Amino acid sequence: MPRSIAMTPGRPSASAITAVLALSGTLVALMQTLVVPLLPDFPGILGVTADDASWLVTSTLLASAIATPIVSRSADMYGKRKMMVVCLAIMVAGSVLAAVGGSFVWLIIGRTLQGVASALIPVGISIMRDELPKEKMGSAVALMSATLGIGSAMGLPLAGVLYESLGWASIFWVSAAAGTLLLVAVVLVVPESKIRTPGRFDFAGALVLSAALAALLLAISKGGSWGWGSEPVLLLFLSAAILLAVWVPYELKVSQPMVDLRTSARRPVLMTNLASLLIGFAMFANMLLTTQQLQLPASTGYGFELSVITAGLCMVPSGLAMVLFAPISGRIIRVFGGKTALMTGASVMIVGYVGRVFFYDSIMWVIIGSTVVSVGTAIAYASMPTLIMGAVPITETASANGLNSLVRSIGTSTSSAAVAAVLTSVTITIGAESLPAFEAFADVFWMAALAAAASMLAAVFIPRAPAIQRPPSAAAGELVVQGRVLTPDHRPLTPAVVTVLHTGGEPVDWSRVDTEGNYSVALPGAGKYLMVANAAGWTPTAEVFEFDGRTLEHNFLLQDRLTIRGTIRAGGKTIAGAAVTLLEAGGGHVATTRTDDDGAYAFPLPPAGRYVVTMLHPLTEQAMAQKLAVDNASVTLDLAAPPAGANSDEPVGA
Repeated sequence: MPRSIAMTPGRPSASAITAVLALSGTLVALMQTLVVPLLPDFPGILGVTADDASWLVTSTLLASAIATPIVSRSADMYGKRKMMVVCLAIMVAGSVLAAVGGSFVWLIIGRTLQGVASALIPVGISIMRDELPKEKMGSAVALMSATLGIGSAMGLPLAGVLYESLGWASIFWVSAAAGTLLLVAVVLVVPESKIRTPGRFDFAGALVLSAALAALLLAISKGGSWGWGSEPVLLLFLSAAILLAVWVPYELKVSQPMVDLRTSARRPVLMTNLASLLIGFAMFANMLLTTQQLQLPASTGYGFELSVITAGLCMVPSGLAMVLFAPISGRIIRVFGGKTALMTGASVMIVGYVGRVFFYDSIMWVIIGSTVVSVGTAIAYASMPTLIMGAVPITETASANGLNSLVRSIGTSTSSAAVAAVLTSVTITIGAESLPAFEAFADVFWMAALAAAASMLAAVFIPRAPAIQRPPSAAAGELVVQGRVLTPDHRPLTPAVVTVLHTGGEPVDWSRVDTEGNYSVALPGAGKYLMVANAAGWTPTAEVFEFDGRTLEHNFLLQDRLTIRGTIRAGGKTIAGAAVTLLEAGGGHVATTRTDDDGAYAFPLPPAGRYVVTMLHPLTEQAMAQKLAVDNASVTLDLAAPPAGANSDEPVGA
């Protein structure tokens, strides 16, 4: 039997680590919906308007969106368990402030601090990748991914029961107590990962991204109540666009960016994030509509007049289904891959939503429809971290999962805004009251089904990539090796990529080189590895690196620059000082140089494509040009000009 992490003496079992991480994820997910059942009563309790009370949800949403990329990046740099402890400590502090503050302002501050804790879910997923044996990682990641839906579903009935039994402050005291217990459990049970990427934190990038996200999500959240065409909402959208237009080029230039946009633009990551946004939209519609339908008056023809607590309890089967399907999701991923799991989950969601359009006349049908959608959500959510972690460097798993979680948050926020817009525009009048018509619910069900279908389309374009190979005990000895990719004169070479393979050819890890030439890769233990460094315009190099577990630095020198080079002659003699110009086939200028005393010229190899090389004689002003096709290899192009005065329709090239 291969050795697994659970068998290592003095090390917590994989089951214990999974349980603590999953419970932590469920707790922080509870924060998203914990105050929702109390929103109708908070205006009277706190003496504020209903619009003011909605900030108790909005503040948590904004804090979660802003904190997720920052905490995730910090986890990669400073330690994953450390950032989980920070998140739980902030959540506990926020819960205590909300419980003892007694005023609306203190509740807003407390809810904002509670929202920060949502960032620990992607961090927990990356810890599972680092610490769990391969055979248990799939189901554990599936469970951790599902905690967002589990916690959100369980928050509704739990908050209602606590509020009715012990008062509104009890929900915050219970949150503080549970957070304290899990904080201690994380410290005692969860090991600190050795996989880190030291460097400088991108404070400027974090600040600009936070401002852009705050503006975007605030506009989406408040667009319905403030008016989508109102000046504040339009100004927020404009501000978000301007800030993102500043942030993107800055992130592409900075040495160690807040978000690696080049990696995020790779097709597997880009398509997975697009699918995540669409699944987030579809998932949240289920939660929003189910409780509303159950609470609406029976006179609407489709409502059931249930109390808040009873309607919340009807969501419990959905949460339990997500728990039960976590191991099944893990098995689907392990046998068929993350792409198949994502498409399977999306197809189940489509079935659930189409069923809800036609079967809605009993509480049982509503619960079944909601549960089917939740099952599909659990399978789809489980696949996303697997797809992301298989497409990014091991040293960036937390920040990449954080970006994926952020994209899902944008999807859920957009879903909330879309649901509100549809339910308020398609209504029926019962007595003096205007209520949503069932057609509004059906419209949203179809929208959610289409979103799930669109996520399947995005999944089609996710390539099937070989999984990173690591032995079951890899995480126990996994260490980060760093170094630089340099030119022969020891200048940093970028853009470049370093790839690590087992000597049998199986992939281990890879890293994109930053603007200072630095790379970081995670090796699963001592042994021999094949390391390949490749940079645009240079001949790649491959070396066998014997890792002894102690030497944590390895530099590459790329010696041979790929070029277009040649010699210019006229009348059999070389021409010194001739102007040689490289043009794109479409006419754009690339570079100009002059031949040396031997008539030789050289250009750094441009990107693959079609080009034109021109020459101008420095004395006779004879000119000539020749077409050239460039791929990824050096090119030699010698040009011979005809004798002065000779007639020639075409230059002669050799």
